[in-house]
This record gives sequence, C-alpha cells and structure tokens, in this order.
Amino acid sequence: MLDPKLLRENPDLVRAAIAKKHLEVDVDAVLALDAAWRAQLQEVEGLRAAQKTANTAMAALPKGTPEFIVKVAEMKAVSAQAKEREVKLKETEEKLQQAMLSLPNLPHASVPEGRTPQENIVASTHGDPAKVGAHAKPHWEIPNFDKLFDFARGAKVTGAGFPFFIGDGAKLVRALLHFFLEEDGKAGYIEVSPPIFVNAASATATGALPDKEGQMYETQDRLFAVPTAEVPLTNFFRDEILDEAMLPVLRCAYTPCFRREAGSYGKDVRGLNRVHQFDKVELLKWVHPATSYAELDKLRDDAERLLQKLELPYRVLLMCGGDMGFAQAKKYDLEVWGAGQKRWLEVSSCSNFEAFQARRAQIRFRSKETGKPELVHTLNGSGLAVPRVLAALLENNLQADGRVKIPAALVPYFGKDYLVFA
Repeated sequence: MLDPKLLRENPDLVRAAIAKKHLEVDVDAVLALDAAWRAQLQEVEGLRAAQKTANTAMAALPKGTPEFIVKVAEMKAVSAQAKEREVKLKETEEKLQQAMLSLPNLPHASVPEGRTPQENIVASTHGDPAKVGAHAKPHWEIPNFDKLFDFARGAKVTGAGFPFFIGDGAKLVRALLHFFLEEDGKAGYIEVSPPIFVNAASATATGALPDKEGQMYETQDRLFAVPTAEVPLTNFFRDEILDEAMLPVLRCAYTPCFRREAGSYGKDVRGLNRVHQFDKVELLKWVHPATSYAELDKLRDDAERLLQKLELPYRVLLMCGGDMGFAQAKKYDLEVWGAGQKRWLEVSSCSNFEAFQARRAQIRFRSKETGKPELVHTLNGSGLAVPRVLAALLENNLQADGRVKIPAALVPYFGKDYLVFA
C-alpha cells in the first residue's frame, strides 16, 4: 500500500509513477475519497468534543433543574448526530481502504520505461546456449516422456495442468528441491515449512488481493491455496515490531504452488512450461530500508548461483514498468535457455517491494536512532521454480541414446548420473 501522505502531498508524482507501469488507476477518485474521509473525521471529532463539553456542563448542574434538562437534551442531540456521522465515516473509511488497495506500488527510478516484455532490458547473460543441446528436442517430444511425466492421467484425475511425476521423474523433482533448499541454507536462509492455505488478510498483505483474486484457487471458507510461498512467509511477521538488530531476516520455504493461469494456451504452455500445480522454493527477506537495494542484488546472486551450479545457460532481465507487476518496485527475471524449444524460460523473479507489503501487513522495526517503529522493506525471489528448470535440464542434457545427463552438483541428490526414460 502507498503512503497516504505521499499521495496527498505529491499526487502528480504518484500519477507519473503509475503511468510508468501502464496501469489504469483513478488516482483522483482515491484523492476525493481521502478528502471526504478527512472532512468527515474532522466533523466527528468536533461532535465528540461538543458531546464531552455538554456532558461536563450537565454534570456541574443540579439534577432536575431547567438548565440541567436543557443540557441533557443538548447532549442527546449531539450524541445522536455523532453516531450518525460515525456510521458515514466508517463507510467512507472502508471505501477509502479498498481504493488505496487498488493503487499499485510505484516503480523505482532505475526501472526502465516500456509496456511489453520486448522492452525489458537484458542486464546480463551467463553461459553459451550454442554449446548445449546437441541432441535437444522439446521435452514433451522425448521418447517415453510420459512414462515419468504423465499429463494425460493427471488431466483425468484432476484436470489439465496437473501432471503425475512418476519413478525417477518424481525423484528428480525431489532432488532439485533438496538441492535448492540445501544451497539456500548455505547462503544464510533459514528453512520454514509454511501453511499452503492462507486467509484473505494474508493475501491482501502481499498484494495478491485484490490484484490476483481470479488467479487463485479459493475454498468456500475463503482460504486461498498459495500461488507462491511468498504469501505465507511474508505474513510470518504481520502486525509485529522487530528488533532492528535482527535485520536482515532471511527465510526460505518449499511449497507446492497453485495458479489458475486462466487464458493460457499455445505452444508456450506445452509440457512443463505452464502448469496449475508446481513445486517451488521461495527466498524472502525483511530488511532495513537503507540496505534494500543492496539486498536485492544479493538475492539475485543467490538465485543465479543455483543456475550456475546446474550448468544452465541463463540471462537476467531488468523488467520494464509495464511488465513488472502490481506490487513490485523493481524486479529482475532469470530465464534459462531451453535448447529443445529454442527459447528462454522464466525460472525466477527477484523483487524489491520496498514498504508496499510491509505497510499492508504492518511489519515494522524499532529504529535505534529514533526509538520509533518504522516499516521494513520486503524482498522475495524464486530459488527456484522446478518445472521450467526441469524442462531445461531435460532438453539441454538430452543424449543421443535418449538418456538425460544429470549435472554434477545434482548427482548427490539424485543418486545417478543419468535419467533414463523407461
């Protein structure tokens, strides 16, 4: 959530920043609600003061006297008016709260202009795509692919985008998750096993609500299956004040993730490219505002290190304003090369939210300098998402005999040098 003071004092700055994200938001309507709320609040406070004054005057008068009776009538009239205005104030406050939740985070000054993915900036590349995948083909075309990754039976049991992972296919997924978590632990992240359903307050705190309500699976009790472990992890410290000495706090978590991905179609969503249930390890940081962009660079390094150890060519994209998302102030995407598909596959997003989520969740630290609570900055990144990493490993490391060579760093977790489709 944006700072209301910033919105009131610098509305043009807010308009320009939101325009950089190419989102349609009625800032003037929010400002009008804010002005109405403040005017109503002032009126209610005036009525409360008048009620208190009348009550004090009444208490000083002898009971039963004409003056006393007049003051009682005056106090009742003011009290009734105050209650009526309080109801309207609460209604306006709720409308203002919803309007404020509709405002996206403002992009950092270093975020490039742009509306489409084609306008993202390639910040760096690592490895040579031309040196991998001599025998590559799209992973879903590998002979006997469905012996280990059964999409047809998954569709029968649940629906499209819910595959079965079988035998060594399941073991390879488990190996990747174990590898990610172990490496993240070495980088200083404490592992957490969080709930995989969250309430509406938690989803609102991260910005998933109202922005992504239609993309999440919801129960009749209004609990949401997590689209990412970011949601429960961020809320771990909701409504808490941390000791400044704790910062930065680093956590990681594995969860299955659930996304409707409505409207997805075409060749780019075949096989493991886009599924409705997938496994991912999430990295999360709560940091001091003064260090948040240095921490973003470290977060990105931590995610990149995993790809380097898996020997996957990848590139880093600095996302432009129009392709960055609702809640982020700055975001990098990591994309691996899929040699069979001959295209880049996103496997991680590393983002700084500054105080946007912390203000919604009221996650603060007590400043040593001022002694007052201040909002932390939150950052998160995928460390990593399994499906497209797995797709790239299958395509890039496919051998002439149909086996897939396992990267050396992953062999201790998988227990074999090759994955065999049989």
